[in-house]
Amino acid sequence: MKALISVYDKSNLVDFAKGLAELGFNIISSGGTSKYLSQEGIQHETVESLTQFPEMLDGRVKTLHPKIHGGILADLDKESHVGDLESNEIEPINLVVCNLYPFSSNPSIELIDVGGPTMVRAAAKNHKHVGIVVEPKDYDQVLFELKANGGKLLPETRLKLAAKAFDHTARYDNEIAKWFKTMQKQPAQGEVDSKNISGRFEFADEIQLKLVKSDLELRYGENPHQFGAFYKTEGKNSWLDDAVLHSGKKLSYLNIFDADAAWRLVHELSNITEKKPCAVAIIKHANACGAAISDNLEDAYRKAMATDPVSAFGGIVGICGHVNVGLAQIILDNPQADVLIARGYDADALELIKSKRKVLRVITAPDPVGAQVEFRVIDNGFLVQEPDILDTINGGTWTVVTETVPDESGWLDAALAYVVCARTTSNAIVYSKDCQIVAVGAGQQSRVMSAEIATIKAEGRAGSGAAASDAFFPFRDGVDAIAKAGVTTIIQPGGSIRDSEIIAAANEHKMAMIVTGQRHFKH
Repeated sequence: MKALISVYDKSNLVDFAKGLAELGFNIISSGGTSKYLSQEGIQHETVESLTQFPEMLDGRVKTLHPKIHGGILADLDKESHVGDLESNEIEPINLVVCNLYPFSSNPSIELIDVGGPTMVRAAAKNHKHVGIVVEPKDYDQVLFELKANGGKLLPETRLKLAAKAFDHTARYDNEIAKWFKTMQKQPAQGEVDSKNISGRFEFADEIQLKLVKSDLELRYGENPHQFGAFYKTEGKNSWLDDAVLHSGKKLSYLNIFDADAAWRLVHELSNITEKKPCAVAIIKHANACGAAISDNLEDAYRKAMATDPVSAFGGIVGICGHVNVGLAQIILDNPQADVLIARGYDADALELIKSKRKVLRVITAPDPVGAQVEFRVIDNGFLVQEPDILDTINGGTWTVVTETVPDESGWLDAALAYVVCARTTSNAIVYSKDCQIVAVGAGQQSRVMSAEIATIKAEGRAGSGAAASDAFFPFRDGVDAIAKAGVTTIIQPGGSIRDSEIIAAANEHKMAMIVTGQRHFKH
């Protein structure tokens, strides 16, 4: 029995190769894999000694030889194939172990493998007689089955491995194709990229999306009777990849969905002003029910929790900073959350939280990465868009259009309300005061109703504060509803055919109005 081994990923290879040798396999190898096996003292035959032909063209040609591919591709049920092997002194190869270089990590012409994919595809095509292993995680199962069946794999196993093999080469070829397309998009010397001229996001005619199931096992989907799983875009990192769940039950679909919303929002809030980099956001059903910024985390947490402590129960708390034992005790003195996510925890703080809130899911996470495009499933297709990137106070598009001008605190409260409003389900109206969100009106078909809900929830706390609207006011009634809360600054996109009436209403109420020029619907 012969086994050909040529791998980039050498994880667990030594034990696997030793196991094959103990079963009586003669191992063939080449290049870096051959050197690695030699260093580990594993007996094997080199490809060059088998083919009697040296590597050439800087390694571009080494396994592309009838002695190799004849041995892999021969259908041993056909007398003519067996005859060809005998007349050409070629021995069958029973097992191919090969995985390919992750091309996207360092793309170049020289890293386009030809021999490797050819071997993988050949073995997968002839899976009736050849086993093909492309994933180190399959080594143990393959060895177990070979030992149990006299050096042979079951037909269903060979078929399963062949499917993985073609998937492996497909991903590899896709990485190369994307790289070539990227090179085509680069303007030649002296030319101008039209994308930069138009300022528009360009979409390719085709999007090849490869999703890989994460090891993160979900308790269930959106509801307990629904199964759920988390898939990652292959080759892309997510903050969840390096997140650590310190305690509590497994995460559910909604735990992850809301945790992602909290983690992204709290990082946006921390960047509003350098003077107040400490941010806390509390999410319930994808919307903020509390948020605040401050120069210290304890103050930011208290303010965020004070927004709506009833809704905060069972929510997701995102803390853009490090939790010490003092903050941990404050957290324990407030309504219990389902998930607590922060950049880190002091050891004594972590132990305190775990001892007092055993069901609380406590997570340490790195900063969010940010997606290049966003997808939403529609029937049997996808809506695709670029992410909604928020403008800032210093972005140059915010303009005061009223007689009254916001003071420094008015600008800051407007910015805080604006960011939270943009991440709240439309139609949305958000009130803020003293760097704290005091009320959120979300998800209403009428903007006036969102304002009225926010006014009720504010309970008189929005006086002299700011209000944000995610889209323009079609009529002045929205401004009138906000005025009842005592708000003195409104920030909104503008763009209504009745903007003059809207501005006049703000002037009547002696409110400042900031127009951003950007709508931020969120559905």
